[in-house]
Amino acid sequence: MNIYQLFKASLMEPKKQAAVRIMAIGKIIQFVFFFIAFLTIVSFIEWIFGFDTATGGIDGLIEFVEEIEWLLYPFALVFLFVSTTLYHFIKISLFALIALLILNARKRRGEYRHLWRTAALSVTVPTLLAFALSFFDLGLTVSLATSALTILYLYLAIGYYPKKPPLQMKQS
Repeated sequence: MNIYQLFKASLMEPKKQAAVRIMAIGKIIQFVFFFIAFLTIVSFIEWIFGFDTATGGIDGLIEFVEEIEWLLYPFALVFLFVSTTLYHFIKISLFALIALLILNARKRRGEYRHLWRTAALSVTVPTLLAFALSFFDLGLTVSLATSALTILYLYLAIGYYPKKPPLQMKQS
C-alpha cells in the first residue's frame, strides 16, 4: 500500500485498518511522518498569519520580529515539527495501549506492535477533526470527542482481528 492508500484506509475502513497489522512498520511510520509534516505545514502557515495579526498593535515587538525574522521562522518550524511528532507518537502509543485492553476484552489475537500500526491509522480522522475544530475554540469537548472517536475506530478495527482459539483442557 502506498501513502495515499493508507490515508484512504485511515478515513473510514476499519477492515483495512486492521489489515495493516501485518504491514512493515517502516511504511506505517512513513505514513505517520507524512501526516505530521502535513499538520506541521498547515499549523506553521496558520501561525505565520496569526502572528502578524496578533502583533498588529505592538510596534516594538513588530520591529524586533522584523529584525530576527530570518532566524525566527526556521526555528519555529523545526520546533513545531519536533513537538508535533513527539505528541503524535505518544498519542498513538497510548491509544495502542487502550486498544490492547479492548483486544483482550474481545478475546482477539494480536500484539501491541500490531495495535500500534492500527492505532496509527485510527487517529487520522480524529486528529483532522480536532485540527478543524480548533478554529472554533470549543476546548475540552473536542479532545474528549476525538478520543472517543479514536477508541471507536480501534474497537471496530479490532473486530477484524482473528479470534483467540478456545482454551483446551489438558488431559492426563
